[in-house]
Amino acid sequence: MPRLSAIIIALNEERDLPACLESLKGVADEIILVDGHSTDKTRDIARAHTDKVFENTWTGYGPQKQFALDRATGEWVLNVDADERISPDLAREIKSVLQANDASINAFDLPFHVHFLGSRLRFGGCFRESHVRLFRRDKARYTGQQIHEGIQVEPPIGRLNGAVLHESYKDFSEYLEKCNKYTGLIARGKHAAGKRFRAWQHLRLPWEFFVRYFVKLGFLDGNAGFVYAALSAYYAWLKHVRLIDMERGEG
Repeated sequence: MPRLSAIIIALNEERDLPACLESLKGVADEIILVDGHSTDKTRDIARAHTDKVFENTWTGYGPQKQFALDRATGEWVLNVDADERISPDLAREIKSVLQANDASINAFDLPFHVHFLGSRLRFGGCFRESHVRLFRRDKARYTGQQIHEGIQVEPPIGRLNGAVLHESYKDFSEYLEKCNKYTGLIARGKHAAGKRFRAWQHLRLPWEFFVRYFVKLGFLDGNAGFVYAALSAYYAWLKHVRLIDMERGEG
């Protein structure tokens, strides 16, 4: 059976990392963790599970994941984030497809189950979320994007049924911290590309909420669905309105 390398990039992930690493037991033949100079116990936790822990100055999500990919040795690679877990069903399915080693498939799209503030979100745009995370090492490469990194994979791409469990945002403080980080990165990228803020972009906030909560049935997720729709609307608005800071030279 082909060897599988799991790659993880991390920065101060001591809270989420243990469960992620535990979920990889019996699935990955090697684990590659690239740390962006964490100041917590991230590296110590990782070294209890793998001897392939590297440090690399953070240059963005795409470059950091490519750095990890370059150090993988397995024929297949599984990319997971620290706040994600491989479900038992997905673990069994991965082992099955690796054993079959169908030469006609170069990658697999994996479904995601998003958990938000302790509840699984089934609506609001989360029901059909999926990402290409399992792929042949020599058939894929990450782009140089700072955030929402893309991966270039030679087709064909299959799809599995077992899910990645995404334990996003344990509390509001974590959400706001990441929101500030991500919207800043996105705004700087937009500004560098010549984008400017326009007054009509204020409409993104009510529109995003309307789409997630009503059109995509977020109200069926109860209180968590309302909060998720509201915060997602705020995020969608903020990543554009922060262009004002860039234009004033204060970003």
